[in-house]
Amino acid sequence: MVTRRHPTTDPVGTTAVTIVLAVAGIYFALPLVWVLIAATKSPGDLFASFGLWFSDSPQAWQNLTALFTQENGAFVRWILNSILYSGVGAFVAMVLSAACGYAIAKFPFRGRELLFSTILGGVLVPATVIALPLYFLLNTVGLTGTYWSVLLPSMVSPFGVYLARIHANASVPDEVVEAARLDGAGDIRIFGTIAARMMTPALVTIFLFQFVTIWNNYLLPLVMLNDTRTFPVTLGLTLWNSQTQRDPMFYQLVVTGSAVSAILLVALMIALQRFWRADLTAGATKG
Repeated sequence: MVTRRHPTTDPVGTTAVTIVLAVAGIYFALPLVWVLIAATKSPGDLFASFGLWFSDSPQAWQNLTALFTQENGAFVRWILNSILYSGVGAFVAMVLSAACGYAIAKFPFRGRELLFSTILGGVLVPATVIALPLYFLLNTVGLTGTYWSVLLPSMVSPFGVYLARIHANASVPDEVVEAARLDGAGDIRIFGTIAARMMTPALVTIFLFQFVTIWNNYLLPLVMLNDTRTFPVTLGLTLWNSQTQRDPMFYQLVVTGSAVSAILLVALMIALQRFWRADLTAGATKG
């Protein structure tokens, strides 16, 4: 009779890891908790009361009303602009990254590894380095100051290409591709109808990464845009923050706007967590 031996666990190591993860969780959650609580306070209570607890006279609804009606609804326009930049940019980046990663994974050609290394090197280039060259490049074709000046650079994701190649190797067997070719399917059809479905968790992960990156991007819109009607929410809130010396009321508008912006991102992450968690599981079990 064969007895199965269960792996032993180190209680000290498990406890240490749990404590470290708990501290990390508190560290990342604390700013979000603070901004959500601060969004319910009046401008006076914002600095006069304890930051991690509610004031005696919360006024969340009044703050939201002031936020969405300030300057004829400028915040609504900024939120819609952010959704446009992030949604369209992340979707196109996801499609391009998936196609590029799948092609590198499944089509051997001379210089493939050099090409992949060059694309991967783009991850190491800081955004501040390429912001000014991008401005001059887009200014040459007359696109600065338009939505395209933010959208076009956002449609490229070197990390997405890397992730797509890893998942194409792990999730799309070569036998499936060969069988589809024998049945008469072309490469574009195989990618669109078979490989893309097998890579769905990776595609969602790429979309989420790129969406959050574009949503939080501040430098690129600052360099490219000069009209407040095209500002994303990050640039709009910074504009209001620069007016706090003139009118302290803008402190509360900036805090409430930051809370609304964070809630939208959290809602997106919760809505897509099923795919997100599936992708993490696949990455942990597939070599």
